[in-house]
Amino acid sequence: MTRVIVFAVLFLPAVPALAGQSVSAPSELWREECSACHVAYPPRLLPAESWRAIMAGLPKHFGVDASVEPAVSRTIEQFLVTSGSLKPSRTGAGAPLRITETPWFMRKHREVPQRAWTRPQIKSPANCTACHTGAGADNYSDDSVRIPR
Repeated sequence: MTRVIVFAVLFLPAVPALAGQSVSAPSELWREECSACHVAYPPRLLPAESWRAIMAGLPKHFGVDASVEPAVSRTIEQFLVTSGSLKPSRTGAGAPLRITETPWFMRKHREVPQRAWTRPQIKSPANCTACHTGAGADNYSDDSVRIPR
């Protein structure tokens, strides 16, 4: 009997589904919340300092109120911070808030003509899914790029 009680005390709180609570891994919560409005940008594309700033600014997230419940925000922020790039930002202007402003993005997209970003099918550099056909599945390989004409 003692073993059953010890098991219940130690292990049942770690298994919310058994306690009747819904379970959502932090990565699933991030993908669900962020992709409700745009592609869920891979955490590795920005450093932790950027993700902290973005999450702190959700009430004014690029002109939109993207607020979520505080517990959801904390969970997503922790996921983004721990999964973010280990490289600190090198923009000289603090933590970049836009992936499109990172040196990596600019280097990878330097061959894309400026006029391409304004095409109706693309609209802006932030619209990854317009050219990266696998972006929704976190596939940004060069092989999956199709720039709309």
